[in-house]
Amino acid sequence: MGVSILFVFLGLLLLVIGGEFLVRSSVALSFKLHLSKMVIGLTVVSFATSAPELLVSIQAALENASDISLGNVIGSNIANIGLVLGITAFIAPLAIDRDFYKFNWPVMMLLSVALYFLLKSGNQLDRLEGGVLLILLVTYLYLLIKRARKQKKSKPVDDGIDEGLSKTSNFKIIIWLLLGGLGLWGGSELLVTGAVDMATALGVTERVIAVTMIAVGTSVPELAASVIAALKKEKAISLGNLIGSNIFNIASVLGITAIIKPIMVESQEVLSNDIFWMLGFAAILIPLAFLPKKFEIGRFKGLFIVVAYAAFLSLTILK
Repeated sequence: MGVSILFVFLGLLLLVIGGEFLVRSSVALSFKLHLSKMVIGLTVVSFATSAPELLVSIQAALENASDISLGNVIGSNIANIGLVLGITAFIAPLAIDRDFYKFNWPVMMLLSVALYFLLKSGNQLDRLEGGVLLILLVTYLYLLIKRARKQKKSKPVDDGIDEGLSKTSNFKIIIWLLLGGLGLWGGSELLVTGAVDMATALGVTERVIAVTMIAVGTSVPELAASVIAALKKEKAISLGNLIGSNIFNIASVLGITAIIKPIMVESQEVLSNDIFWMLGFAAILIPLAFLPKKFEIGRFKGLFIVVAYAAFLSLTILK
């Protein structure tokens, strides 16, 4: 049991370090390719921050632990809202922009509902369905960049991209890419092995470990970034980042994983319990955005979301 915990801890640590190197190298490389800061922020950074989830899901699918592939993504999407958004809003109120309910939120809901029906239809996510998810992702990115270009003309946006990375040498970029890739690969190997062993030792299913522990672990980078930004009160933390992360998790992580190896629904609880929690957390953002105070998710709403997340965790583990 001790070894399993160590594997899980080291796995998460390597994923965080590997993810950071991958983000830095991707951004530096994008500057070399003369991509605009806006495009880098919306696409490259989003892909890179979803890399830990992606590698964990692929690794799990290859080892026939489909419950971990699905649980990791569904649990991460729940944690992004319940844990990350809840805690961040509790520290500093989140302002809501029009883009949130006119574009990002509908896309997240559409993909979440689509995922439910795709999984229910044949108790698996096959290669063709994975391809459909990727096509939806490309369409979303195209529309996202188009909208952002329009907005940039009307008002400058603070995209939080480190311009210093544009001066990075090619040698450094290659080293960072290698370190990032190795960290993510090694981390996902250790995490999946540790999680499977831990589930066996504790007598719980791999799904429970994936939806709770692994999901929280792969959401730690988002949590850290959001909390630091909230404490510094630098800029309104964009709800868009968290929503974007959820869209990427479904469309790119599950899409790419399913193309490499179809993902089976092994535990029926994924369809009868977990995915409904994910849909519930996504759906509740709209009433929270407008009631009682419009366009703001403040302390009480943040606390409410965190309490709901704690309820989800305890019910999942106790079951």
